[in-house]
Formats: sequence, structure tokens, C-alpha cells
Amino acid sequence: MTMLQWGILRPHHVLALVLCVSATEDFDWTKNERTSFYYGTFPTGFSWGVGSSAYQTEGAWNVDGKGISIWDAFSHKKGKIFLNDTADSSCEGYHKFKDDIALMKDMKLNHYRFSISWPRILPTGLKSEKINEKGIKYYSDLINMLLDNKITPIVTLYHWDLPQVLHEKYGGWHNISMVNYFNDFANLCFERFGNRVKYWITFNNPWSIAVEGYETGEHAPGLKLKGTGAYKAAHHIIKAHAKVWHTYDMQWRSKQKGLVGISLTADWGEPVDISNQRDIEAAERYIQFYLGWFATPLFHGDYPQVMKDYIGRKSGQQGLGASRLPVFSPQEKSYIKGTCDFLGLGHFTTRYVTLKNYPSGAGDNYFSDRDLAELVDPQWPDPGSEWLYSVPWGFRRLLNFVKTQYGNPMIYVTENGVSEKMLCTDLCDDWRMKYFKDYINEMLKAIKDGVNVKGYTAWSLLDSFEWDEGFSERFGLYYVDFRSKNKPRYPKASVHYYKRIISSNGFPNQREVESWKRKAVETCSSSNQLLAAARRKSKENQELAGMEQAWSIHDEV
Repeated sequence: MTMLQWGILRPHHVLALVLCVSATEDFDWTKNERTSFYYGTFPTGFSWGVGSSAYQTEGAWNVDGKGISIWDAFSHKKGKIFLNDTADSSCEGYHKFKDDIALMKDMKLNHYRFSISWPRILPTGLKSEKINEKGIKYYSDLINMLLDNKITPIVTLYHWDLPQVLHEKYGGWHNISMVNYFNDFANLCFERFGNRVKYWITFNNPWSIAVEGYETGEHAPGLKLKGTGAYKAAHHIIKAHAKVWHTYDMQWRSKQKGLVGISLTADWGEPVDISNQRDIEAAERYIQFYLGWFATPLFHGDYPQVMKDYIGRKSGQQGLGASRLPVFSPQEKSYIKGTCDFLGLGHFTTRYVTLKNYPSGAGDNYFSDRDLAELVDPQWPDPGSEWLYSVPWGFRRLLNFVKTQYGNPMIYVTENGVSEKMLCTDLCDDWRMKYFKDYINEMLKAIKDGVNVKGYTAWSLLDSFEWDEGFSERFGLYYVDFRSKNKPRYPKASVHYYKRIISSNGFPNQREVESWKRKAVETCSSSNQLLAAARRKSKENQELAGMEQAWSIHDEV
């Protein structure tokens, strides 16, 4: 192994749909096969798609009766977002969804994953106070147009944009009352859209909601409740998910025949030394504190034993009378167990993991509770975000881990991709093409391993607002010119490359696959010329506007 260096944890988004079962088997940590590229195709009927979220792409933050979200409020505070950016207009997806569906149709996608903004349809968060029919119509039109173009909608109910009123009045996910309010919102969505939507995701990446929203404060609502905030918020989110699942099961399933699940983020954690038992245990803690924190209660009825042991022991060393990790009652355990028809699995990158003891009292928090250190290999490619290293083999390892832990569930990957930095304006994104090629190929190998993967979603369709990083990081297949009022979209080379993968349903043979990159780069050169021309025109218009303003001032004088 090459020399390792300290890594930075910045979790993000691959998401997957996974049928819930309870059977488990031991994962073999000592078996890490890193094989050469595999040429072959995916099973017939494999589903290909792209994803987005409401706050990141819609814009129209205060249009047509929409209420304020915690991200609207958070981003409007100076110093919270890089360069003080906001998503007030973002990609203008609210006004341009028809154009975006045309892009999806051209790519011949099978499905599109998007989220519904809670405050857009319930401005105060409460169903009993006001339903915003204009918001309902927007999502209804979006769903109808997707179906008209033979694109299946996969709908996320909560992609982080809690109504601000619910945070101000009740403290958001720190208050148990959110469980019922969220259930009312979900029930309204089932009522209005459920006859056409068959895949529902309750929460996107609750790890980030809990840790970054209520522990580190990097994300909205920006609370820094060290050692307790994340665990309490997560506890309520798990209960809220279970309640929504039961509501659908009892009231809607027989009529609508849909599925309700949750999407969990999971970077892979590999032991620094696979022959060292302490490293293996540290790597498993990393996964259990990450994916298992939410998946284990929903599949098996309680938190991972290692979380209960470590947080309980450290709480005792602090002199606390009870663990900082909340407890499920016997009734709650049976209520939450098995409440997922599919599981969202988020994965972008990998870390090496080793043991590191944190003494009690040295800043007790979620991270120190785990007693581990995260490392990266400096040879791993790092094309964009500081946290996102390209480590394709970790994807195959994660998929096999899910297979062993949850009885080989049916999986639809619903989020996977890579970013580039803001200053990069070359649409010939060779690093993204390589990322997709290698990660999708590792997924194909996982299918060969017996993992039951049924579909894949690239993140994301468009460059968009990247949370606390603002517009400084771009994940899109399509470049968005945020400086232009109309927010035009330009296809990157990766659009053409992904289209080739879709049309071939995989990687048919070496000769054909090796030609894809060359053809994609040739095609994107015209997009580069169009973007350059648009920039020149924009610059000329700005200069002209400056001259007109100067003459106006001169005339007044």
C-alpha cells in the first residue's frame, strides 16, 4: 500500500432502492478482489436515470405561494455559504422543467429522481393551515410530463428543505412533533400524486440531516449540539419514516400498488490492514455508524450493537445517567422493523480506516464516539470536491456488504457522480467519463458477484446549488451558466458518454467502449464553442450596459 494521509470527511450523496429482508451473513473483510475492467452488459430491463433535488435546482424560492425553508433562511445568513451564494434562482428548474425533461428524453432515460419541496405545497409545514394548490400543480405537471415521455418518476419527500416555520416554532427534527407533521405532508403527496408515482423515498441522506444540521452546524438549520444533537434528530427521523411507511401500507398500498423506502448515504470504509483485526473492527464501526445507524433499525428493529456499546460506554465515562444514544421501546422496535420496501444507498467515495482511541471528555461527539481515524491514499484521483476521491473498487465492496447484511436485497442505485471546481469551464469532462465508466463497471462486477442490482441513477442531471459550497462545485452532466439570467444548459462530454452506456446497456466490447470517449470529446467541442460565444456576448452586453449607465450619469450631471 502507498503512504496514507489524513482524509477529510464530507459525506454526500450513491442512492439505491433496496427491498427489505432480515437475513444476514458475515461479510468477508479479508477478501478484496481488485480485478481488471470487465466487458459485459447489464441484465435485460436494467433501469438508467438521473437525479436532482428541489432546493438545489428549482429556484423560485418565494414564487406562487411557496413558504420559506430552513435552507432559504440559512443561505440568506452571511458567512454560511461559500461566496454567500443562495439557491434563490439556482437552475430556474421551476420554470424550465419542460426543457429539462426534453434533455432526459434525448438521453433515453428510464427514470428521473427528484424531490418535492415541503414548503412549496404546505407553506407553514402544516396541512391543517394551508395547501398551496399552485405548488401541487407544478409537481403534478412535472409528473405527467415525465410519464408522457415514458420516464418513471422516483420521488423524494424530504431532501433537506424543512419549512422554516416548523424549525422556529418547534426546533425541527429535535422535536417529536415533526413525526406527525411529516406524516401529514407525506399523506397529502400520496393523495394527490400517488395514482401516478410508484416509488417514494421518505428521506434523502438522514446522516447529513442529523450530523451536519444538528451536530456540526455546517448545514441548515445550523445547530451545534455536540454529542446529542445528531442522535436525537436521527431518532425522530427513523420514527417519522416508519410512520409514513405504515400510513401508506394501511391507506394507499392496495389502491396505488407503490413502494415506500428511504435513501441512506454510505461511503465505503476499508481496513488499513485487512489482516489486522483492530483495523477490521474499526472499518465495521465506520460503516455501522454511517449506514447501519439508520439501516439496522429499519431492517432489524434496533440500532447496531456497536453503536449502543460505544456511545453507552462513553456516556458512562462522562458521568451521564443514560446513554446519549436514545432507546427504542419494545413496541417501537417492532413498529420500525421491516418498514422499507426499498432502501436508498448513497455512495460517492471510500476511506481507509484504522483504530484511534478518543479519551472521554476530549470533546465528546459523534465523530469521537467511533474511535477511528479516516485516511486516504494520495494516489487516489481527486478531481473536484475535497472529500470526493475516486475509488471505484469501494463501490463493489459496499454493494456486497449490503448483500450480506440484508439478505441480498433488490437494489436500484439512485445517486452516483463526481464534481469539478467552479473555475473549470471545459465541457470535455474526461475525469467524469472515467468516474462513470469505472464505478458503473464495479457495479456490473457486483452483479456478477450475485448482488441483485436493478438500476442506476447518475448524480446529477444539472450543475446546481451544492449546499454550503454554493455554486463552487459542479456535479452536473449538463453545465449551467448561472451568470446568465436564463440559466442555459450545455451538454458536457459525459452526457454523450452516459448515453452510450445506456444505449449499449453496459460495456459490450473493448473496441467499442474505447471509441466512446473520443466520440464524446468530439461532440462536446461544439458545446464549448457555443458556451464561449455566449460568454463573449454576455461580456459585451455587460460592457454596453456599463457604458449606458456611465452616459446616463453624465447626462444627469
